[in-house]
Amino acid sequence: MNLLQRREQFELNKSIYESAKLSFHGVEGFDVYNISIPFEWKGKDYIFGRVERRSEWARSWVRLFEKTGQDEWTLVRGSMVYQLEDPYISLIGDSLVMGGTHVRYQQHNVDTYFGYFYKGTEIDDLYYFTTGPEYMKDIRLVEMNEGRIGVFSRPRGEEVRKKFGSESMIGFTVINSLDELTMEVVENAPYIPDLFDQNEWGGCNQAYYLESGNIGVIGHICYKTTSENGQLMQVYMNFSFVLDVTHHVALDQKIIGTRTCYPDGPAKKPDLTDCAFTSGIVMREDGKCDLYSGIGDTEAGRIVINYPFEGHGAIISK
Repeated sequence: MNLLQRREQFELNKSIYESAKLSFHGVEGFDVYNISIPFEWKGKDYIFGRVERRSEWARSWVRLFEKTGQDEWTLVRGSMVYQLEDPYISLIGDSLVMGGTHVRYQQHNVDTYFGYFYKGTEIDDLYYFTTGPEYMKDIRLVEMNEGRIGVFSRPRGEEVRKKFGSESMIGFTVINSLDELTMEVVENAPYIPDLFDQNEWGGCNQAYYLESGNIGVIGHICYKTTSENGQLMQVYMNFSFVLDVTHHVALDQKIIGTRTCYPDGPAKKPDLTDCAFTSGIVMREDGKCDLYSGIGDTEAGRIVINYPFEGHGAIISK
Protein backbone atom coordinates (compact mmCIF):
# COMPACT_ATOMS: atom_id res chain seq x y z
CA MET A 1 0.00 0.00 0.00
CA ASN A 2 1.55 3.33 -1.05
CA LEU A 3 1.49 6.49 1.05
CA LEU A 4 -1.51 8.01 -0.72
CA GLN A 5 -3.53 4.86 -0.09
CA ARG A 6 -2.38 4.81 3.54
CA ARG A 7 -3.56 8.38 3.89
CA GLU A 8 -6.94 7.63 2.34
CA GLN A 9 -7.39 4.70 4.72
CA PHE A 10 -6.46 6.89 7.70
CA GLU A 11 -8.89 9.64 6.68
CA LEU A 12 -11.72 7.09 6.41
CA ASN A 13 -11.07 5.48 9.81
CA LYS A 14 -9.48 8.23 11.92
CA SER A 15 -10.52 8.83 15.53
CA ILE A 16 -9.94 12.48 16.49
CA TYR A 17 -11.61 13.28 19.81
CA GLU A 18 -10.73 16.98 20.06
CA SER A 19 -9.08 19.59 17.82
CA ALA A 20 -7.82 23.02 18.84
CA LYS A 21 -5.38 25.79 17.98
CA LEU A 22 -2.82 27.16 20.42
CA SER A 23 -2.68 30.90 21.10
CA PHE A 24 0.50 32.76 22.01
CA HIS A 25 0.79 36.10 23.79
CA GLY A 26 3.69 38.52 24.06
CA VAL A 27 4.91 38.20 20.46
CA GLU A 28 2.25 40.20 18.64
CA GLY A 29 2.94 40.61 14.91
CA PHE A 30 4.73 37.24 14.76
CA ASP A 31 3.55 33.70 14.07
CA VAL A 32 4.45 30.89 16.47
CA TYR A 33 4.65 27.43 14.94
CA ASN A 34 6.67 24.19 14.84
CA ILE A 35 6.70 24.05 18.62
CA SER A 36 8.31 21.65 21.08
CA ILE A 37 6.02 19.43 23.10
CA PRO A 38 4.76 21.04 26.33
CA PHE A 39 6.80 20.04 29.37
CA GLU A 40 6.75 20.58 33.12
CA TRP A 41 9.73 22.15 34.89
CA LYS A 42 9.79 23.06 38.57
CA GLY A 43 6.02 22.97 38.86
CA LYS A 44 5.15 25.04 35.78
CA ASP A 45 4.25 24.09 32.20
CA TYR A 46 6.31 25.48 29.32
CA ILE A 47 6.74 25.20 25.59
CA PHE A 48 9.38 26.41 23.12
CA GLY A 49 8.11 27.84 19.84
CA ARG A 50 9.49 29.06 16.52
CA VAL A 51 8.69 32.78 16.22
CA GLU A 52 8.69 34.39 12.78
CA ARG A 53 6.96 37.10 10.76
CA ARG A 54 4.45 35.78 8.24
CA SER A 55 6.24 37.56 5.37
CA GLU A 56 9.68 36.13 6.18
CA TRP A 57 11.31 32.72 5.96
CA ALA A 58 14.45 31.30 7.60
CA ARG A 59 14.60 34.38 9.82
CA SER A 60 13.17 33.00 13.02
CA TRP A 61 13.89 32.78 16.73
CA VAL A 62 13.04 30.21 19.36
CA ARG A 63 11.37 31.63 22.47
CA LEU A 64 10.09 30.14 25.73
CA PHE A 65 6.39 30.36 26.68
CA GLU A 66 4.58 29.50 29.92
CA LYS A 67 1.10 27.99 30.03
CA THR A 68 -1.46 30.58 31.16
CA GLY A 69 -4.70 28.84 30.15
CA GLN A 70 -6.18 26.00 28.14
CA ASP A 71 -4.18 25.98 24.87
CA GLU A 72 -2.90 29.44 25.84
CA TRP A 73 0.79 30.31 26.20
CA THR A 74 2.52 33.55 27.20
CA LEU A 75 6.09 34.65 26.51
CA VAL A 76 8.49 34.31 29.45
CA ARG A 77 9.85 37.84 29.62
CA GLY A 78 13.63 38.08 29.85
CA SER A 79 14.19 34.50 28.71
CA MET A 80 16.94 33.70 26.22
CA VAL A 81 16.38 34.36 22.50
CA TYR A 82 17.81 31.53 20.37
CA GLN A 83 18.51 32.06 16.65
CA LEU A 84 17.00 28.72 15.73
CA GLU A 85 14.10 27.03 13.97
CA ASP A 86 11.83 24.15 15.00
CA PRO A 87 12.76 23.50 18.65
CA TYR A 88 12.44 20.22 20.49
CA ILE A 89 13.19 19.17 24.07
CA SER A 90 14.27 16.05 25.93
CA LEU A 91 15.03 15.33 29.57
CA ILE A 92 18.46 13.74 29.99
CA GLY A 93 19.57 13.08 33.56
CA ASP A 94 18.89 16.23 35.57
CA SER A 95 19.15 18.49 32.53
CA LEU A 96 16.77 19.80 29.95
CA VAL A 97 18.18 19.54 26.42
CA MET A 98 16.78 21.83 23.73
CA GLY A 99 17.73 21.45 20.09
CA GLY A 100 16.85 23.36 16.94
CA THR A 101 18.07 24.23 13.45
CA HIS A 102 20.49 27.11 12.98
CA VAL A 103 20.48 28.56 9.44
CA ARG A 104 23.65 30.23 8.16
CA TYR A 105 23.51 32.96 5.55
CA GLN A 106 26.05 34.19 2.99
CA GLN A 107 25.22 37.43 1.14
CA HIS A 108 21.53 37.27 2.13
CA ASN A 109 21.11 33.71 0.83
CA VAL A 110 20.77 30.51 2.87
CA ASP A 111 24.21 28.90 2.76
CA THR A 112 23.78 25.88 5.04
CA TYR A 113 22.24 24.75 8.34
CA PHE A 114 23.11 22.72 11.42
CA GLY A 115 21.39 21.28 14.47
CA TYR A 116 22.44 23.21 17.59
CA PHE A 117 22.02 21.77 21.09
CA TYR A 118 21.63 23.55 24.44
CA LYS A 119 21.35 22.13 27.95
CA GLY A 120 20.95 23.20 31.56
CA THR A 121 18.67 23.34 34.58
CA GLU A 122 17.61 26.99 34.19
CA ILE A 123 15.25 26.74 31.26
CA ASP A 124 15.22 30.48 30.57
CA ASP A 125 19.02 30.44 30.09
CA LEU A 126 20.32 27.20 28.53
CA TYR A 127 23.93 26.73 27.39
CA TYR A 128 25.07 25.69 23.92
CA PHE A 129 27.13 22.47 23.98
CA THR A 130 27.36 20.80 20.56
CA THR A 131 26.48 20.91 16.86
CA GLY A 132 25.12 18.24 14.51
CA PRO A 133 26.26 17.45 10.95
CA GLU A 134 25.91 20.00 8.17
CA TYR A 135 22.59 19.93 6.26
CA MET A 136 20.88 17.73 8.85
CA LYS A 137 17.67 18.64 10.66
CA ASP A 138 15.55 16.58 13.07
CA ILE A 139 18.26 15.06 15.29
CA ARG A 140 16.50 13.75 18.39
CA LEU A 141 17.55 12.31 21.76
CA VAL A 142 15.81 10.03 24.24
CA GLU A 143 17.00 8.79 27.63
CA MET A 144 16.99 5.00 27.89
CA ASN A 145 17.75 2.59 30.72
CA GLU A 146 21.04 2.69 32.66
CA GLY A 147 21.71 6.27 31.59
CA ARG A 148 22.10 5.42 27.90
CA ILE A 149 20.89 7.94 25.32
CA GLY A 150 19.25 7.02 22.03
CA VAL A 151 20.15 9.31 19.12
CA PHE A 152 18.05 9.64 15.95
CA SER A 153 19.51 11.19 12.80
CA ARG A 154 17.87 12.32 9.57
CA PRO A 155 20.16 12.58 6.53
CA ARG A 156 18.44 14.00 3.46
CA GLY A 157 19.66 14.88 -0.01
CA GLU A 158 20.57 13.67 -3.47
CA GLU A 159 23.04 11.07 -2.19
CA VAL A 160 20.32 9.48 -0.09
CA ARG A 161 17.89 9.55 -3.01
CA LYS A 162 20.39 7.89 -5.37
CA LYS A 163 21.18 5.13 -2.88
CA PHE A 164 17.77 4.48 -1.31
CA GLY A 165 15.15 6.15 -3.56
CA SER A 166 13.65 8.14 -0.69
CA GLU A 167 14.60 11.77 -0.02
CA SER A 168 15.63 11.02 3.56
CA MET A 169 16.41 8.23 6.00
CA ILE A 170 16.28 7.93 9.78
CA GLY A 171 19.33 6.59 11.60
CA PHE A 172 19.63 5.41 15.20
CA THR A 173 22.52 4.83 17.56
CA VAL A 174 23.16 4.75 21.31
CA ILE A 175 25.63 6.82 23.36
CA ASN A 176 26.49 6.70 27.06
CA SER A 177 26.46 10.44 27.83
CA LEU A 178 25.86 13.83 26.23
CA ASP A 179 29.65 14.23 26.01
CA GLU A 180 29.59 11.60 23.25
CA LEU A 181 27.11 13.54 21.09
CA THR A 182 29.27 14.62 18.13
CA MET A 183 28.81 15.23 14.41
CA GLU A 184 30.55 11.95 13.64
CA VAL A 185 28.33 9.89 15.95
CA VAL A 186 25.17 11.34 14.43
CA GLU A 187 26.41 11.05 10.85
CA ASN A 188 27.35 7.37 11.30
CA ALA A 189 24.10 6.27 12.98
CA PRO A 190 22.95 3.08 11.19
CA TYR A 191 19.83 3.59 9.08
CA ILE A 192 16.47 2.09 9.98
CA PRO A 193 15.18 0.26 6.86
CA ASP A 194 11.77 0.37 5.16
CA LEU A 195 10.43 3.68 6.52
CA PHE A 196 10.12 5.77 3.34
CA ASP A 197 9.32 4.80 -0.20
CA GLN A 198 10.30 6.39 -3.52
CA ASN A 199 10.49 10.21 -3.24
CA GLU A 200 9.11 10.23 0.32
CA TRP A 201 10.88 11.74 3.29
CA GLY A 202 10.39 12.23 7.00
CA GLY A 203 12.02 12.24 10.40
CA CYS A 204 11.74 11.67 14.12
CA ASN A 205 10.25 14.60 16.04
CA GLN A 206 9.99 13.15 19.56
CA ALA A 207 11.08 9.80 21.00
CA TYR A 208 9.76 7.93 24.06
CA TYR A 209 11.36 5.05 25.95
CA LEU A 210 8.80 2.29 26.47
CA GLU A 211 8.37 -0.40 29.13
CA SER A 212 9.16 -3.02 26.48
CA GLY A 213 12.68 -1.60 26.12
CA ASN A 214 11.82 -0.34 22.65
CA ILE A 215 11.40 3.29 21.60
CA GLY A 216 8.18 4.91 20.46
CA VAL A 217 8.74 7.50 17.74
CA ILE A 218 6.40 10.35 16.84
CA GLY A 219 7.52 11.82 13.54
CA HIS A 220 6.58 13.30 10.20
CA ILE A 221 6.20 11.57 6.84
CA CYS A 222 5.99 13.58 3.62
CA TYR A 223 5.50 13.51 -0.11
CA LYS A 224 4.93 15.93 -2.99
CA THR A 225 1.84 16.13 -5.12
CA THR A 226 0.02 18.53 -7.45
CA SER A 227 -3.30 20.15 -6.55
CA GLU A 228 -6.28 20.38 -8.91
CA ASN A 229 -5.19 23.88 -9.98
CA GLY A 230 -1.65 22.72 -10.77
CA GLN A 231 0.00 23.93 -7.55
CA LEU A 232 2.94 21.81 -6.41
CA MET A 233 2.23 20.75 -2.80
CA GLN A 234 4.49 19.56 -0.01
CA VAL A 235 2.38 17.27 2.16
CA TYR A 236 3.48 16.76 5.78
CA MET A 237 1.66 14.27 8.01
CA ASN A 238 2.02 13.08 11.62
CA PHE A 239 3.10 9.46 11.88
CA SER A 240 4.44 6.98 14.43
CA PHE A 241 6.38 3.77 14.68
CA VAL A 242 8.07 1.66 17.34
CA LEU A 243 11.79 1.03 17.01
CA ASP A 244 12.77 -2.51 17.98
CA VAL A 245 16.12 -1.56 19.49
CA THR A 246 17.53 -5.11 19.47
CA HIS A 247 16.76 -5.85 15.82
CA HIS A 248 16.99 -2.24 14.53
CA VAL A 249 13.68 -2.39 12.67
CA ALA A 250 10.55 -0.21 12.66
CA LEU A 251 7.31 -1.82 13.87
CA ASP A 252 3.68 -0.67 13.71
CA GLN A 253 4.15 2.23 11.30
CA LYS A 254 1.03 4.37 10.92
CA ILE A 255 -0.28 7.81 10.09
CA ILE A 256 -1.73 9.43 13.23
CA GLY A 257 -2.70 12.90 11.98
CA THR A 258 -3.05 15.07 8.86
CA ARG A 259 -3.68 18.76 8.26
CA THR A 260 -7.42 18.07 7.94
CA CYS A 261 -7.49 16.87 11.59
CA TYR A 262 -6.64 20.37 12.84
CA PRO A 263 -8.72 23.56 12.68
CA ASP A 264 -8.65 25.51 9.40
CA GLY A 265 -6.09 28.28 9.08
CA PRO A 266 -3.66 30.08 6.79
CA ALA A 267 -0.47 28.72 5.23
CA LYS A 268 2.80 30.59 4.91
CA LYS A 269 3.02 29.62 1.23
CA PRO A 270 0.51 27.99 -1.16
CA ASP A 271 2.53 24.76 -1.26
CA LEU A 272 2.20 24.36 2.53
CA THR A 273 -1.59 24.32 2.87
CA ASP A 274 -1.45 20.55 3.56
CA CYS A 275 1.36 20.74 6.10
CA ALA A 276 1.22 19.36 9.66
CA PHE A 277 4.78 19.35 11.02
CA THR A 278 4.74 17.08 14.07
CA SER A 279 5.88 18.09 17.57
CA GLY A 280 4.99 15.01 19.66
CA ILE A 281 2.51 13.59 22.15
CA VAL A 282 1.71 14.22 25.80
CA MET A 283 -0.20 11.57 27.75
CA ARG A 284 -3.59 12.44 29.23
CA GLU A 285 -5.26 11.16 32.38
CA ASP A 286 -7.92 9.39 30.28
CA GLY A 287 -5.24 7.25 28.57
CA LYS A 288 -5.45 9.11 25.28
CA CYS A 289 -2.80 11.54 23.98
CA ASP A 290 -2.57 15.18 23.06
CA LEU A 291 -0.75 15.28 19.72
CA TYR A 292 0.87 18.67 19.03
CA SER A 293 1.87 19.92 15.60
CA GLY A 294 2.79 22.97 13.60
CA ILE A 295 0.18 23.68 10.93
CA GLY A 296 0.73 25.52 7.65
CA ASP A 297 4.05 26.95 8.91
CA THR A 298 2.01 29.70 10.58
CA GLU A 299 0.29 28.22 13.66
CA ALA A 300 0.32 25.36 16.15
CA GLY A 301 -2.46 22.90 16.89
CA ARG A 302 -3.45 20.07 19.21
CA ILE A 303 -5.59 17.01 18.59
CA VAL A 304 -6.58 14.18 20.92
CA ILE A 305 -5.83 10.69 19.59
CA ASN A 306 -5.55 7.13 20.86
CA TYR A 307 -2.21 6.03 22.32
CA PRO A 308 -0.19 5.11 19.21
CA PHE A 309 2.14 2.61 20.94
CA GLU A 310 -0.60 0.31 22.26
CA GLY A 311 0.77 -3.19 22.71
CA HIS A 312 4.36 -2.03 23.06
CA GLY A 313 4.27 -0.87 26.70
CA ALA A 314 3.62 2.42 28.41
CA ILE A 315 5.97 5.39 28.19
CA ILE A 316 8.50 5.44 31.01
CA SER A 317 8.24 8.93 32.46
CA LYS A 318 10.92 10.56 34.55
